[in-house]
Amino acid sequence: MDVIALFPLLKLDLFNISAIIITLSALFGYINIRWLKLPTTIGLMVVAILFSIVLFISSLINPGLNDFAERIIGSIDFEHVVLDVMLGYLLFAGAMHTNFDQLKVQRWPVIVFSTLGVITSTFLVAGASFYLFGMLGLDIAFIHCLLFGALISPTDPIAVLGILKSAGVPKKLETKIVGESLFNDGVGVVVFLTIMGIATGGTGHGTDHGDGGTGLGDIAMLFGQEVIGGIIFGAVIGWITFRLLKSIDDYDIEVLITLACVTGGYALAHYFGLSAPLAMVVAGLIVGNDTVRGTAMSETTEQYVDKFWELMDILLNAILFVLIGLELIILDFQSQFVVAGIICIVLVLVCRYLSLILPVRFFRDKLDFVPNTATIMTWGGLRGGISIALALSLPPEMNRELIITVTYAVVIFSIIVQGLTVGKLATKLIGEEQMELDLKDGH
Repeated sequence: MDVIALFPLLKLDLFNISAIIITLSALFGYINIRWLKLPTTIGLMVVAILFSIVLFISSLINPGLNDFAERIIGSIDFEHVVLDVMLGYLLFAGAMHTNFDQLKVQRWPVIVFSTLGVITSTFLVAGASFYLFGMLGLDIAFIHCLLFGALISPTDPIAVLGILKSAGVPKKLETKIVGESLFNDGVGVVVFLTIMGIATGGTGHGTDHGDGGTGLGDIAMLFGQEVIGGIIFGAVIGWITFRLLKSIDDYDIEVLITLACVTGGYALAHYFGLSAPLAMVVAGLIVGNDTVRGTAMSETTEQYVDKFWELMDILLNAILFVLIGLELIILDFQSQFVVAGIICIVLVLVCRYLSLILPVRFFRDKLDFVPNTATIMTWGGLRGGISIALALSLPPEMNRELIITVTYAVVIFSIIVQGLTVGKLATKLIGEEQMELDLKDGH
């Protein structure tokens, strides 16, 4: 009997889908380590993309396996998996291992980059893409271009944390990029949801002005509730976690407490209508702070907590980047969409650079920025699963297929090309001697 013919008989329940994705992740990881030897996250996605291409070619001979693969990937709610399941754990793990002292020094540029920078880039990308799509004969409303700008402007903390730390970028510049990415995804999601509310005639709070619009007061209320509320809530659950850790000395229960902080905290933030990603970032920064570690955790507990969240980070990153690569199987690649995606790669980079120029110049002398900070931050601002998840959340009438294809093109270029070259670019623009000095000084 044809083995491929057995695949359609496999029941696609949660366990079997998880088993297939985890097995593929392990196999792709082995292929990368054994032969490609690329950074793990990049290598996994490259192998997954190559696997998707092989499946497509094989469908010309025997469509059974490709059809089964489409069923598997199509049955995965990528938006839910990324935004509601993986994101909280990955943000908490990343924040825990971020240099808190450096982030404190760089707090003002990080705040400006992750708020005004994201909003500025959103409008720049929207205007440029609206003009581009029109030139290519693609009919799209400006509000839908704003949605594209909102989902593609935030840098992805998952991609940045998975790649940038091994790129050899000076610490003080790494802190800016990592700190920005940790906070701006939460801001970006709020901006995206606000624009979505405008596009659908309301904010989701039951406010309708009768003309399909949304008042500035409603927008400010939504932004304040989500962003400020999320930060305050994250500080509260981080403090509660700290107090619980401090009151006992049992490493296995303390690891479980940090896991409960993320799982329960993320669910509660969603329930109260707050930004769960921002809450997890703040909680992770508090729990991972050296002062908190020294007073709340024994040396043994600290080792177990660190290793647990390092492993969680590695495993979830592996699965996520494999899923990104496999999404290629179900995309609708129309020639006009592909051309638009290729041009948008350059467009998004230019808009990011323009959104960084003024903040970088303002803070440059006060905080001793390294040379060519704006250029390196532009190239190091990677996009990833969050952008794809938001694109997949769009309804079909909002040019969903076009925006998904363009987003996918930007994300793939960002992770593979930018991720592999950001370290070399930093070395070239800053200079090897300055890079060595920065690394020795811990900056």
